[in-house]
Amino acid sequence: MILARSPLRIPFGGGGTDLPSYFKKNNGYVISAAIDKYVYISLGESFNQRFILNYSKLEKVKKIENIKHPLFRETLKFFKIKKELHLSSHADIPSGSGLGSSGCFAVTLAKVLSEYKGLKLNKKDLAEIACKIEINKLNEPVGKQDQYVASYGGFNEYFFYKDGSTEVKKLKIKKNFLERLQKNLLLYFTGYTRNSYKILKVQDKKTKSMDRNMIRNLDQIKEYGYQIRNSLIDSNINEIAMVMKEHWELKKKRSSNISNSKINYYYDMALANGALSGKLIGAGGGGFLLLLCKDQSSLGVLEKKGLKRVKIKFDFEGTKIL
Repeated sequence: MILARSPLRIPFGGGGTDLPSYFKKNNGYVISAAIDKYVYISLGESFNQRFILNYSKLEKVKKIENIKHPLFRETLKFFKIKKELHLSSHADIPSGSGLGSSGCFAVTLAKVLSEYKGLKLNKKDLAEIACKIEINKLNEPVGKQDQYVASYGGFNEYFFYKDGSTEVKKLKIKKNFLERLQKNLLLYFTGYTRNSYKILKVQDKKTKSMDRNMIRNLDQIKEYGYQIRNSLIDSNINEIAMVMKEHWELKKKRSSNISNSKINYYYDMALANGALSGKLIGAGGGGFLLLLCKDQSSLGVLEKKGLKRVKIKFDFEGTKIL
């Protein structure tokens, strides 16, 4: 059996500018950190002449073309798999929660299949394969951030260029500040997941049609990404909090579906009880609320309201075979 894992992520700035509809016209920029919550995929050979796929459902099929799960189907096709396999997936966090699970799944599957075929692929190769399958083959309205963070791990800045190329740079953050930041970042599950594609399709469509408000919004979101980078390098937690707060307020203007009264209620409660700032992770609509604070003890009020806290640390390994 072969077992692989890849980390999920929390973005700090620039999210949304990693979609091709934006970066192919304006260049994209994202700061994102991998965390110690993972997607796992195991692989073994099947002996009953069927492909067996275990995820939230169970599939048993004779031909790859008959697989319903799109990422399983297209990735098996991409790697030209001929022999029947038994593939099982597991995630520490539910899908649809804003932590980049689909891109992470695609990278992990590419990792385990490349290991099975004896291919020596580097982190960039794996990220690009996952992007090619999700964006080009399946035409999903997603960006390239999730796949790259899952593959590389770490706390990095990502440059997405007009020609389709991507550059990854490690952020030079002081070790003691990184430890402080990790301690003061709190992640709370809002209690429900959502389909991010619906929200991203609106952004993608408006960006392709050069909607002025959408382009202006994403331009400013990218600028906030640069500001957060400088604040991280300068170890300025108050400035990070200020930009994060402005980032969230601007992001909500992209679509009425990004937030709702319940999420706003939890967010305002967090600010009233010691949080410096925060935002909903991912495209919006549900999932996880990320909060930055100086003293996390006062935020127990959110758990009393039924929100589940998930403790996190940064991951610096990226995708790997276990």
